[in-house]
Amino acid sequence: MKRFLFLAFGMAPLAAMAADVAPANRLTAAQIVDKNVAARGGLQAWRAVNTLTMSGQIDVGGKKDAKLPFVMSMKRPHKNRFELRFREQTALQVYDGAHGWKVRPFLGRDEVEPYTSVEAKSAATATDLDGPLVDYVNRGTKVELQGMDTVEGHRAYKLKLTMKDQVERRLWVDATSFLELKIDGEPRKLDGRMHNVAIYYRDYKTESGLTVPYVLETVVEGNKQGRKMTIQQVAVNPPIDDALFANPQLAASKVVRQ
Repeated sequence: MKRFLFLAFGMAPLAAMAADVAPANRLTAAQIVDKNVAARGGLQAWRAVNTLTMSGQIDVGGKKDAKLPFVMSMKRPHKNRFELRFREQTALQVYDGAHGWKVRPFLGRDEVEPYTSVEAKSAATATDLDGPLVDYVNRGTKVELQGMDTVEGHRAYKLKLTMKDQVERRLWVDATSFLELKIDGEPRKLDGRMHNVAIYYRDYKTESGLTVPYVLETVVEGNKQGRKMTIQQVAVNPPIDDALFANPQLAASKVVRQ
């Protein structure tokens, strides 16, 4: 989750900040990660987060440029649930940390379906609720600096991440704020061929001491229009029962029996 906050600095704080930031070619990948984690609230603050929920609207396109309400719930270790509402119907994607299920009423498919092998692999390799850089060493991730780049007018450090399972991602960190600007997404197959995907992080805000992006836009190579997710509310450590991440069919059957 990460772009940057705009703050008004006086000359003295600005000078102090400039003195503290080493030239681009002198920062190591580890130092960039440390600054990123600090900018997002700090390692201990993120380690204290067990659950996280975000709600808002997602742009699904179409002639009327429809925006649908969503709720995303996450819980360690690696559990997540995504709900999308449309015309009194709810689409679901649920992952319990090992298995995933989906319900797609918008496509006339009201039954609970298991994740495909591709979807299951994607869910298993996705980062946890605190993103790919927090505690990266303990997760077995290797981070390399590949130089400088420019993202939407911002100077950025370009990092190469190699996950424990050897999945590779590039991630761009703002050279001034040290917040994430962009990351590689999961490639998508369109028109019979694979297309690169990029996720942009914007409009950072702080909630309960954690700095998170409130706008995420997914852009598929070759498509002019991206898909934007606008977060309106973030809750840190709300109580979430594990049953929320279970097979929706089993959860529904328990409710009926009760």
